[in-house]
Amino acid sequence: MEQYEPDRPSAAQVAAMRRSLRSGRASLTRRSLLRASAGGALAVGGLGALSACGIPPAAQTSGVSSEDHSAKEKTVNFSNWTEYMDVDESGKRHPTLDEFKRRTGITVKYTEDINDNVEFFGKIKPQLAAGQDTGRDLICVTDWLAARLIRFGWVQKLDASNLPTAYANLSQQFRSPDWDPGRAYSYPWTGISTVIAYNKKALDGVEVTSVSDLLDNPRLKGRVGFLTEMRDSVGMTLLDMGKDPGTFSDDDFDAAIARLQKAVDKGQIRRFTGNDYTSDLSKGDFAACLAWAGDVVQLKADSPDVDFVIPDSGYMTSTDNLLVPNKARHKTNAERLIDFYYEPGPAAQLAAYINYVCPVDGVKAELARIDEDAANNPLIIPDEEMAAKSHAFRSLSSKEETAYEEKFAKLTGA
Repeated sequence: MEQYEPDRPSAAQVAAMRRSLRSGRASLTRRSLLRASAGGALAVGGLGALSACGIPPAAQTSGVSSEDHSAKEKTVNFSNWTEYMDVDESGKRHPTLDEFKRRTGITVKYTEDINDNVEFFGKIKPQLAAGQDTGRDLICVTDWLAARLIRFGWVQKLDASNLPTAYANLSQQFRSPDWDPGRAYSYPWTGISTVIAYNKKALDGVEVTSVSDLLDNPRLKGRVGFLTEMRDSVGMTLLDMGKDPGTFSDDDFDAAIARLQKAVDKGQIRRFTGNDYTSDLSKGDFAACLAWAGDVVQLKADSPDVDFVIPDSGYMTSTDNLLVPNKARHKTNAERLIDFYYEPGPAAQLAAYINYVCPVDGVKAELARIDEDAANNPLIIPDEEMAAKSHAFRSLSSKEETAYEEKFAKLTGA
């Protein structure tokens, strides 16, 4: 495939793009959709719904293909989240999709119809369970749901011969999650890092460098926020306790819940939030909180008082992932689209707009041509030191997921 080499932007174009990137539309809108509540909903309510619909808790271990019409039908149907695709400096939507069509002749029917993991799962579940085409060739879902779809056997194994660029350029930290070793079924669209954000004015001289500071410093009482996403809040607490979120035990989980409960009981934690922490942090109602890195990039651009810290104990990373559902008509075209977004040019344009962690190695120079600040931001392009501190929450069995989410819901009052 011909490599993507965009024209070098003029100074005026760069300035315009930066104004667009700083508008806050991209990452704040994306993360406001509360993937947080989705995990709990599927774990606590969704599993029962599966059984009620006669769907087994696990299906075959490999995906089901159908006749691939890619050669004759030059199209690919791609379902994604809102505001999760590039917009150029003039406001034109999705220029990289236009470039893909120009290069390959393949039209991407791009639909922003994923508002919530559980809601989307409900849309596609009946067809997948019945072995039918969902009408989609490519979907983008968060790692815990990707793991579940793989375990059910509802997505197809990818053809590595169609993904040479993706295989070569996938960042090391995303190469082998325990739910998809070697990325046989999925490739990350973007990484989602959980860090500690703070408002310097609200801190009033208090130093915050760790989760322990959030939970234990009396000067922060009632001005601390944690996330309604169990994997992020518990994962960051486990790290602070010296435990590995990738290998923890039931006892470790219970100890982390107990530590958070203590902070709730004494009024240290003001509340558990989804994306609405951004307002609390900007206003100073939160002096410090757990936060998603894409939001922090935007908040820092809008407020000189907002900054972040990576604890020495590490930070949590999750991913939103591209998968090909069973019975997709255009699997090869979908794989070509995945491969396209692992070229540095398209990857840089995407990262510049959405501001989350780019999973593509070698993108920094291309991103610097668009926005040098973004290229040097470790929340978008992690350096080696930051990447080494990244941890993923281990896969959970259905039993664990239900039990853990129930305990966390009790803690948060959900």
